[in-house]
Amino acid sequence: MSLDKTPTSDQIKRVPKALLHDHLDGGLRPETIIELAQQIGYKKLPTDDPKKLADWFEESCNSHSLVRYLETFSHTIAVMQSKEAIIRVSRECAIDLARDGVVYAEVRGAPELFTEQGLTLDQVVEATLEGYKQGMAEAASEGNKIRVESLLCGMRQNNRSQEAAVAVVKYREKGVVGFDIAGPEDGFPPTNQLETFEYLRKENAHFTVHAGEAYGLPSIWEAIQICGAERLGHGVRIIDDIDFSGDKPKLGPLASYVRDRRIPLELCPTSNLQTGAAKTYSDHPIGMLAKLRFRVTLNTDNRLMSRTSMSNEMSECVKSFGWKFADLQRVTVNALKSSFIPFEERLEIIEKVVKPAYAAISAE
Repeated sequence: MSLDKTPTSDQIKRVPKALLHDHLDGGLRPETIIELAQQIGYKKLPTDDPKKLADWFEESCNSHSLVRYLETFSHTIAVMQSKEAIIRVSRECAIDLARDGVVYAEVRGAPELFTEQGLTLDQVVEATLEGYKQGMAEAASEGNKIRVESLLCGMRQNNRSQEAAVAVVKYREKGVVGFDIAGPEDGFPPTNQLETFEYLRKENAHFTVHAGEAYGLPSIWEAIQICGAERLGHGVRIIDDIDFSGDKPKLGPLASYVRDRRIPLELCPTSNLQTGAAKTYSDHPIGMLAKLRFRVTLNTDNRLMSRTSMSNEMSECVKSFGWKFADLQRVTVNALKSSFIPFEERLEIIEKVVKPAYAAISAE
C-alpha cells in the first residue's frame, strides 16, 4: 500500500494537516511585530531586523524553562492592543497556516491579554474572528482552502477565566468552538478554575486544559477527573505513568484511563524540547505514545517562538520515528476526530479532503 511509504519533504508540505494547539500570540511574523511596534512607538524590541528578531525569539525560548519561555510573549502582546493589529495578526495566521497545507485549525488566544489599551473582551474576540474570516478568504484566493476556528483562553494566574468562558458561549455559533486555560502550571492548578469548568459543562461547551507540560501527572489527573477536560493541552507527561522496565510497556491507571477513553493529547514536540520536556526530538514521548496507540495529535504550539510549522513537525517525526504516510494521516485524522466542530463536519473533512489527498500524494 502506498500509505506505507516514507513521504518526501515536498510531499509532507502538500499533505493536508489539522492543528488543534496553536497560540495566536505565539505565531506572529517577525516583520509584522516590527511594523506594529513602529506604528505604536513600542521601543522594547531587542532588534528591528526581522531575521535577528526571529533568532532572538527562538534563542530566548531554548532556555528549558517554561517561565522564561512565557516571558517572550510580552512583546507580541504589546503590539496586539488594537482592533486593527488583532485583525492583521489573525488574518496572517490563517494565510500562513494554509500555505503550509493546514486545512483545519483551532487557534487559541486569551482575550484578556489584549485589553490593556481599552478594548473590551468582546471587541478582542470579534477582531480575531474578523481576521480569521479575511485570512480564510485570502487563502482560498491563493488556492489554499482552510477552516480556522477560535478557542478562548483564561490565564491560570489571573481571575478572568469566567469572562472568557461566557464569551465562548456567546460566540459559539460565530467562530468560537471552545475554551482553554493557559499560563504557568506549577502553583496554579486547574481546580482553581473549577466554577468556570462547571459553568462550561452546564452550557454544553467544549474545553481543553493545558496540563502535563511542565508539571506532571497530578496536573493531568486534575484536568481530567476534577475539571472534566475533553482534551489535554500537551499531556506529554502521561509518559511518567508508563513503566518501561519490563519486556512490554506497562501502563499505570491514569495512562490506561487516558488511552482507553481516547482522550486526545495535543502534543507539541519542538516546543517541549525548548521547555525541557525532552532532550532531543527522537527522545520525545510522541513516538512511543503513538506506538502505544494513544489518541496522539501533532501541533506547533507557538510557531514564532519554536520557529516551526506543521510541515516541520511532520518532517521531524518522519526523521526521528520512521513515520510513513499512514502515521501522518493517523495524527491528522485523530486531530479532526478530536476537534470541537460538529461530528458530521469533522467527518466531511476526513472523507472528502484528508483521505483522498493522502491516497493521491502517497501514490505518486
